[in-house]
Amino acid sequence: MTMEKTDILKTDSVSVNPVEAIKIQVEDDRTGMSLETLKRAFLDNLFYLQGIGRTEATLYDYYVALAYTVRDRLLHRFLKTLETYKKNQSKLVCYLSAEFLMGRHLGNNLINLGIYDKVRQMMEDLGIDLDEILEQEPDPGLGNGGLGRLAACFLDSLASLEIPAIGYGIRYEFGIFHQKIQDGWQVEVPDNWLRFGNPWEIARPDDTVEVMLGGHTEVFHDERGYAKVVWIPDRTIIAIPHDTPVPGYNTNTVNPLRLWKAEASQDFDFDAFNAGHYDRAVAEKIDAETISKVLYPNDNTPAGRELRLAQQYFFVSASLQDLVRLHLRSNKNLDNFHEKFSIQLNDTHPAVAIAEFMRLLVDKYGYYWDTAWKITQKTFAYTNHTLMPEALERWSVSLFAKLLPRHLEIIYEINHRFLEDVRTWFPGDDELVSRLSLIEEGYHKQIRMAHLACVGSHAINGVAALHTELLKKDTLKDFAKLWPEKFYNKTNGVTPRRWILLSNPKLAKLIAEKIDNGWLKNLDELRKLEEFADDSDFCRRWREIKQENKRDLAAYILKHRGVEVEIDSLFDVQVKRIHEYKRQHLAVLHVISLYNRIKQNPSIDVLPRTFIFGGKAAPGYFMAKLIIKLINSVAEVVNKDPDVRGRLKVVFLPNFSVSLGQRIYPSADLSEQISTAGKEASGTGNMKFAMNGALTIGTLDGANIEIRQEAGSENFFLFGLTAEQVYELKSKGYSPMHYYENNADLKAVLDRIANGYFSHGDRELFKPIVDSLLYDDQYMLLADYQAYIDCQEQVSQAYRDREKWTRMSILNAARMGKFSSDRTIWEYCKEIWDVKPVRIALEPYHQPV
Repeated sequence: MTMEKTDILKTDSVSVNPVEAIKIQVEDDRTGMSLETLKRAFLDNLFYLQGIGRTEATLYDYYVALAYTVRDRLLHRFLKTLETYKKNQSKLVCYLSAEFLMGRHLGNNLINLGIYDKVRQMMEDLGIDLDEILEQEPDPGLGNGGLGRLAACFLDSLASLEIPAIGYGIRYEFGIFHQKIQDGWQVEVPDNWLRFGNPWEIARPDDTVEVMLGGHTEVFHDERGYAKVVWIPDRTIIAIPHDTPVPGYNTNTVNPLRLWKAEASQDFDFDAFNAGHYDRAVAEKIDAETISKVLYPNDNTPAGRELRLAQQYFFVSASLQDLVRLHLRSNKNLDNFHEKFSIQLNDTHPAVAIAEFMRLLVDKYGYYWDTAWKITQKTFAYTNHTLMPEALERWSVSLFAKLLPRHLEIIYEINHRFLEDVRTWFPGDDELVSRLSLIEEGYHKQIRMAHLACVGSHAINGVAALHTELLKKDTLKDFAKLWPEKFYNKTNGVTPRRWILLSNPKLAKLIAEKIDNGWLKNLDELRKLEEFADDSDFCRRWREIKQENKRDLAAYILKHRGVEVEIDSLFDVQVKRIHEYKRQHLAVLHVISLYNRIKQNPSIDVLPRTFIFGGKAAPGYFMAKLIIKLINSVAEVVNKDPDVRGRLKVVFLPNFSVSLGQRIYPSADLSEQISTAGKEASGTGNMKFAMNGALTIGTLDGANIEIRQEAGSENFFLFGLTAEQVYELKSKGYSPMHYYENNADLKAVLDRIANGYFSHGDRELFKPIVDSLLYDDQYMLLADYQAYIDCQEQVSQAYRDREKWTRMSILNAARMGKFSSDRTIWEYCKEIWDVKPVRIALEPYHQPV
């Protein structure tokens, strides 16, 4: 109903103003959720924000207009969320992470706001393909892999569970590199995800803070006669926050992700410019902005290591200053800071926060050391993500002295007081003191950041049951001996909203038909699917959806890699960061083993398989990049060989990302989780595959153990040495050459690589891989080879019985409720953070006059 303000409703004898006569509620164009209001807002944004009409608009114009339409509705909830937290003095979870691999925002926000279907209908009415619009959004590469994606899943769950929270990180101008494959090699090119702007973020220049670096410290005495330290830096960086609203599913909660951009305190030296020193005029600006320029700069050089440490301190200092400022707006001092904030350190990257918070409390706010230390320990908790000692972060004392001189002093003081306690508790045990020390002695002294995190936190957690046990028995055993009460297990999880509902809508629809939609907020509800595992109609539809997903991925592979794959073949998938311990090259040995069988007997019956690989290697990691080259070289030979006749295909999909994962996980038949037992902390890709009905072939490593327990051993393909057997075999003197000399199949596989068959006769190209396996084999590929090959035969036999396979697939997915990130977050809230949900009551939007 449309009505001008001057309209009059007439009764028998009295003229009445319509506002007085009846209340007409009209949806606000920025907050309304009806189809017509969304359509009007979208077209207005296209015209007034993009400045273009429909006849000239591009797909990207449509994307931006739709993004702002959705963002308006987010901001309504976002501002109400922040207002409620402030009013209620709510305790906040503060998640500090160097990575937030959020993925594309638009589709996920439509899902969580509950308007996905409406917007699809709206676009159909306008003759626009929503899927094409979704593809226009850049995939922000603000993470390297599982660590960053875990942080993103946690933010989704925090908001969905109505937990007051804020994420803190860096607004990298260039995220993880864009991976191209040239002649089989990984080539890194910049990921300029911000080149067209970012409609989801809100710059907050009023909340800018200063971050100091370098310089020296001086001691003075205050009016009470106490010695005080002042840090005199040689440069100051400006940290400008940019907030991204993160909505929960089916709730009004929208929490902030605050990412910091680095800028110079002085952008331009006018005197230098006038003197003709043009480079020097902008040198400070360039130097400062470098800090938030690139995710994980190569740290193979001193300059690279210095930049990495500067990045870590930059976002930690800015975040803590931000929290202190927020706290002091409502509290007279920091005495109860730990009662208002629980800060989680996502691995050791933000561990310098322990020293920075002590600096703020002692140097800036005048707290005595013991009081400051109690507040610090009660505030922080630490998540460990690795079992490998070489992966536990260390920084040279000399670099700290150069970049963070005050923090070096604080760390030495923490260490001195801590070790004095250790000597009291364990007199005469100098070896224990040495192992526990925050400082690793040697020619080049180093600061052990994991030790700093352990000492300065009230809780330490692993991310899978095995991982936590191995932390307590090995990696952090001395700290577990000191403080067993500090250690918790928090098995990772992933959000079913993105990884099933958004990624696999056909499967989500089928599930909802049978058990409604309660599973999206309580994934244990999937257990109800078990009763349909023997329902022939349900099984048929389950298979059809998998085939449709495989058909879509096959079309993507043909378009982007030029390889035609059979959708009836078994899609055998391994997509994750490329690393020797993850053993992508073990899967390649299996491919070559099958290829050898076919070459020896071209008529042999081999189950058709499509091997799909994806993942990025760190730019400075030569062996990982060589593994990518090997995968592509094997693909080049196998895919062209007429003897194979479509039975084997090998595909490497470049630039693995969140959005590519959303294509791959629903399409996989077999999930490869084959890391050396005792090396993978948890894994989350294994969960995403399993939730979408892929069966797992894997070792007893990370969360594989718990996935197998939940799914049932009969629905999991297990092989390989256990962590204990790996340790025992190595302690006895592992000889990989023994396996090579006594296994003809293995020998033939390695010889085919070594003799240049996959490298155009070049025997040197893959020699580093072959030599590594024969003379070192740190990750026990040859010891696990035969067990892996035998287990793959079991996979083939199971897949030939499609009805059996479908039943296994359904039961597998139905039993993955434990691996929702909602469950993980609830456990953190109850056992570590002591944070409770806060309901956000959304009121109609009224612009104050």
